Amino acid sequence: MILYIPPHFYQTINSLFQKKITVNIAVFLGGISPERNVSLASGRSVANALREAGHTVVSIDPALGKFQQINFIENLPHNIAEFSASPEELVQYSLRNYFECVNSSLLDGIDVLFLTTHGKWGEDGVLQSLLELRGIPYTGSRVLASALAMDKAMAKVFFEREKIATPRWKILSSQNLQLQHSALWQGKFPCVVKPNEGGSTIGMSMVQSQEELLPAIASAKKYSSKVLLEEYIEGKELTVPVLGETALPVIEIKPKGGFYDYQRKYTKGETDYICPAELPLALEEEIREAGLRAYAALGCEGYARTDFRLQPDGKFYCLEVNTLPGMTATSLVPKAAKAVGIEFPELCERIVKLALRK
Repeated sequence: MILYIPPHFYQTINSLFQKKITVNIAVFLGGISPERNVSLASGRSVANALREAGHTVVSIDPALGKFQQINFIENLPHNIAEFSASPEELVQYSLRNYFECVNSSLLDGIDVLFLTTHGKWGEDGVLQSLLELRGIPYTGSRVLASALAMDKAMAKVFFEREKIATPRWKILSSQNLQLQHSALWQGKFPCVVKPNEGGSTIGMSMVQSQEELLPAIASAKKYSSKVLLEEYIEGKELTVPVLGETALPVIEIKPKGGFYDYQRKYTKGETDYICPAELPLALEEEIREAGLRAYAALGCEGYARTDFRLQPDGKFYCLEVNTLPGMTATSLVPKAAKAVGIEFPELCERIVKLALRK
């Protein structure tokens, strides 16, 4: 059972992490999902923060296998996260490289792996299972929780079992895509269409009518074999970062001029973030507790982030849990941590210590 911790206990929690440790850390970044560029940006930020904190850090891209480029991370464009990786770019990498990388001498002498590999193959339990076999501690959730959270429809099944409200939804596989056009979605419009596996809003569309469904489904199917249709909840977009067993402050996300798409997520100045969110205290605590319940329902560990929509009447709905949330300059977990006095290098250190405690 996860204990919900009110804000005034943060000082006590902070004291648990004061002991200084110095370890050899490998930061895994990049990978072969469409979120590759976001992962590169996250990994660079984390590697720099951990070096600043005094650790020995090596950056490794599992997509490159056992033959890593020396200091490739220093040569990345500053704004790399603003552009999603193209299919043409990703096709040059092989999944076999992941196995060769984990099984190579690159990880000899490494105490812990800090994973910033967002999306499929890096966040869905596949890479985690290889690391379990290698016997190296890693940050974030274990295999099963990672797989459950990445499968958005399966996560919703768990939310509903735990009485955590989630928007009306429908999963489309190859079989039911053959349904009559009008039968694909019989809920309200607008609705959200997105890949069942993946993140960073890649392949996601806001659909206003039945006529827009098929193009949106086709776009989502480029990134996942299954497509999730979800009722759009009018209101505020909120997120609850969790660190260990503590819910950090709620963040309100206010994109400028549209919904929170890839561009507004990773381009500075395109979105305003309010942290802590301006909510009644009782409602804020209720949403934070729901974030912890969703985290616990999937068996998450280390850190994660749970996304919500809040209606004007105060009713809120859980969308999904991100088990390896972004760690870039515009990312949300670092913003919430900073709001309670945890600077980015210390946040990264805490995540490492949580991994070593597994």
